[in-house]
Amino acid sequence: MRYTDVNGKLADYRRQIAAIREQMRETLAGVEPQPVQDYEFTDTEGKLHLSDLFGEHEDLIVVHNMGVACSYCTLWADGYNGIHQHVVTRAGFAVSSPDRPSVQKRMADMRGWKFPMVSHQGSSFARDMGYVSDKGGWMPGLSVFRRDGDTILRVSDTGFSPGDDFCVLWHFFDMLPGGVGAWPGVTAAVPSCCSGG
Repeated sequence: MRYTDVNGKLADYRRQIAAIREQMRETLAGVEPQPVQDYEFTDTEGKLHLSDLFGEHEDLIVVHNMGVACSYCTLWADGYNGIHQHVVTRAGFAVSSPDRPSVQKRMADMRGWKFPMVSHQGSSFARDMGYVSDKGGWMPGLSVFRRDGDTILRVSDTGFSPGDDFCVLWHFFDMLPGGVGAWPGVTAAVPSCCSGG
């Protein structure tokens, strides 16, 4: 197929994706929010609550990160570092994992992460939000919360998987001949760390 023909077909696919995204936003606008408790977390300073993570905002994005054992979660988190300064102009943002705060800090220092991290170790947060598998393994994704007075509501969530929209690297690779190819550490199959195993 000629280059110009392929470009036209790909442009059409991108228009279809944009239309589907608009349908998703419209569907999400009609969702009845889910009240949640004010979960307790820990960070390097001590204990804090879900309500503390909002900061000055009414909305909050919390990433369900599987911790240092998952190379994909590290890849996703590397991406948050670049957009964090922009996200926090619109909503609160934090990354939650089962790792101890000291482990989170060591990882953040090593990777140069600037976003806040909290540990949900010892709480039912990840399980209640649906990010623990039937086998008891952690699962990656994010939940979005809204503050309504003293009530915290979950308004949306989604799981992560390799190749998704939450890591721009995949979309750069999609443009290359052969896609991801034999990029180190990546296979076509979903790794066990991202399957909740």
